[in-house]
Formats: sequence, C-alpha cells, structure tokens
Amino acid sequence: MDFLQLTGRRIAVFGVANKKSVAYRIGKTLEDAGALVVYVVRSPQRREQLAKLLGEAPVYVCDVEHQDQIDALAAQFQQDFDGLYGFVHSIAFADYSDGIHPFHDTGRRQFLQAVDISCFSFMALAGALKNQLDPAGAVVTISISTTRMASESYGFMAPVKAALDSSLAFLTKSFSRFSEVRFNAVAAGLLKTSASAGIPGYVDAYLFAERVIPRKRALSTDEVAHTAAFLLSPRSSGITAQSIVVDAGMSINYFDQELVSDAMRVDVQK
Repeated sequence: MDFLQLTGRRIAVFGVANKKSVAYRIGKTLEDAGALVVYVVRSPQRREQLAKLLGEAPVYVCDVEHQDQIDALAAQFQQDFDGLYGFVHSIAFADYSDGIHPFHDTGRRQFLQAVDISCFSFMALAGALKNQLDPAGAVVTISISTTRMASESYGFMAPVKAALDSSLAFLTKSFSRFSEVRFNAVAAGLLKTSASAGIPGYVDAYLFAERVIPRKRALSTDEVAHTAAFLLSPRSSGITAQSIVVDAGMSINYFDQELVSDAMRVDVQK
C-alpha cells in the first residue's frame, strides 16, 4: 500500500554531506516510498565523493551562499524536469573554528554567515523554485527542538534556527497568494551526525540527552527522516507553518528523579 502517496513525485533534497547526514536518510526514505529524488550538494568535489553513495540518482551542485548558483540551479531544473513536488532543506553551517564564546561575544561575520547559509538559503530556494513547485506540494526544513533553551554547546545557532522556524509562517502566507505549497520543519533533538560532532561540547550534550530521554536511548536520524517524509507527503495536507518536535520525549523529562539526585549529589560534594 502506498500510504505516503509519494510514488512518482519528484523531490529535491539539499544538504547531503555523507552517509550520516539527515539529508541522506531523508533521501533514502523518500526513495523507499517511491519518490523520484534529486540531490543537490555544495560542490563538485562533494558530488564526486558521494557518487557511489547516491547511486543512479541525479546529483546537482549549488553553493547556497551564492545567489547566481541558486538561480542557475533553478534554470537547470526547469530545463531537466517538468516540475517538483517539493524539496528538503537540510543545510546549516556555523563557524566554530575558534571555539565557543559567550553569546554576547558572537562575531558579526560568523553570525551573519550562519543566518545566510542556514536560514536565508531556505527563503532563497523557495523563491527561485516557486514556479516549478506543484501547487499542492510541500517543503521541509530541518530545525532543532531547543531554540528557546540557552544550550551553550550549540552556540549562536539556536537563534538562527529560531529565525528559520519563523520563516515557515511567512513563506506559507506569501505562497498562499498563488498556491497551496506547505512549509514545515522537523525540530529535531540531538543527533549523532558528522556535522554535530564538530561542535565543541556537543558530544557531552548528546550523552546527557540520552539520559534525559525517557526511553534512555538517543533519537535516531531515521526517526527524523520518517517525520520529514510524512510532512512532505499528501497525508500531512492539513499541516503547514509548523515545527514538529521530534526529540523522543527529551523536553518532558528534565526533572527525572535520577538526574536530579545525581546533580544534587555533585553539588553536595562541592
């Protein structure tokens, strides 16, 4: 049974870096559901590195920091295909090369670059592809579950993701003037990906999350991918401008008795 009703629908997936990428798992989930997946990666070198991993699927190159490349991609899509049902935006970047600083010491260049790549690119891609998107299609981006939590290990990316979440409402509203394209986000909890491993302090936060999650088992990338596939499918037609939290219950369990006891025991020892 084709429950998701994605068979034969063409969907572009942006942001695959390696086999641990959220974008890669979303792409594989969509392919398993019968969708026609088109991948878009950052550079020719990345395309070459991923050739074996992505198999026979079409792979395009677009560095979203450059509007001319976004426009060229849109033109190429229009030439190669008869439209898109939707696309997945799984692109984020923050420059932590000099470590994590207090939020008030965030550099202007680093912050604006993170906004450009992680948030504005979502808006820019939607605008460039608007005439190719199925009027009843769907677009999904990947956010985080903790934009209202001052997680120091995540640095300045949480406010950037908050802006990404806000853009869902504005894109839904502006597109509603000519289509019914839906814009949603999967607000994921902590994941074990290559990108997250490069964030200072992230590993400790991930291990802590494993203890906070009621089932005592971390969120998997496939759990995020499955939610993204649902949000892309016609089965979620009543959901738009939403950030769906997928954190395996982490946010309801911060006062777990065992964790509180451990914290108080450490405090007494001090």
